[in-house]
Amino acid sequence: MVQVDISQLCGECNTWREGLRQLRDEFTKDNNLLQQAAGPTLSKEQLQDVEHLHNQFHIQLINIHDLKQSIKVHERKLSFEMATDNTQLTEETNADHESLFEQYQNLENTLGELRNEFQQFLDRAKN
Repeated sequence: MVQVDISQLCGECNTWREGLRQLRDEFTKDNNLLQQAAGPTLSKEQLQDVEHLHNQFHIQLINIHDLKQSIKVHERKLSFEMATDNTQLTEETNADHESLFEQYQNLENTLGELRNEFQQFLDRAKN
């Protein structure tokens, strides 16, 4: 058993979920902006870019939702374990927490790359 501060872990979970909510909002807005940019004057290549970006936004919004739900389930598990044994979490729960943090960081990196790709598309579409 590993002794950790449950309030710290729950706080991290809340921070991650809030970050995911902000990312969801950002990428929902970007998807709407993409739809507005997809006009009849775009070239075939630009339309392919629009389709690719739209698909990526859709996939990443699903990934954001899924990770947010996993974090919520994990937070419930943390609370349950602490309610049944007020001082300790299992090593498995602690490992799950670390894994969720890695997933969060990986998703942030992926979304950063998508954000850059979208910005490049917008810059090319302006020209």
